[in-house]
Amino acid sequence: MLPAFSFPLQARLRHVSMRAMNTHSSSSSSDAGSARGLLRHTLATLAYRGGKALRGAPEGFANFRAGEKIRTPGEILAHLGDLLDWALSIAKGQQEWHNSTVLPWNEDAKRFFHALNLFDSYLASGAPIRVPAEKLFQGPVADALTHVGQIAILRRLAGAPIRGENFFQADISAGRVGADQSPPRREFD
Repeated sequence: MLPAFSFPLQARLRHVSMRAMNTHSSSSSSDAGSARGLLRHTLATLAYRGGKALRGAPEGFANFRAGEKIRTPGEILAHLGDLLDWALSIAKGQQEWHNSTVLPWNEDAKRFFHALNLFDSYLASGAPIRVPAEKLFQGPVADALTHVGQIAILRRLAGAPIRGENFFQADISAGRVGADQSPPRREFD
């Protein structure tokens, strides 16, 4: 057990370490280290991982059915667009939900990146976020990350796996939310 006098020192060191972590960032965003900055980086991560899961999907993959009550990849992709539209509406303080019709794979992929861009642009604009950023993350953003993972798993089940990757080494930065992403730095099978 630590002596009682060391606790204040540990607390100060932890505070200094946290401040250093919050000020050190490779992001060029002026809001790096803030909740808004973390949300923007998460959207860029979603674009990177989503792009990898969506690119090169084989013909017919959108309709692949892994089980009786499991959404198809096309249904998941349409839902991703709905989640991102919903996230933007929440951020603006005008919460709206729509269940979209499934479009052809490439059209829903374009919708996914367009919705990411709209949400990221809103966050980058400095416009007020009408709810706590943590709520946006725990709801629609985390859900979107989960669904990108589902698409990746369904790719493997459908016989068209994507390559594994050390995502810690990936070139991801706030604001890069389009289909064009940096090439992987370290992939593996």
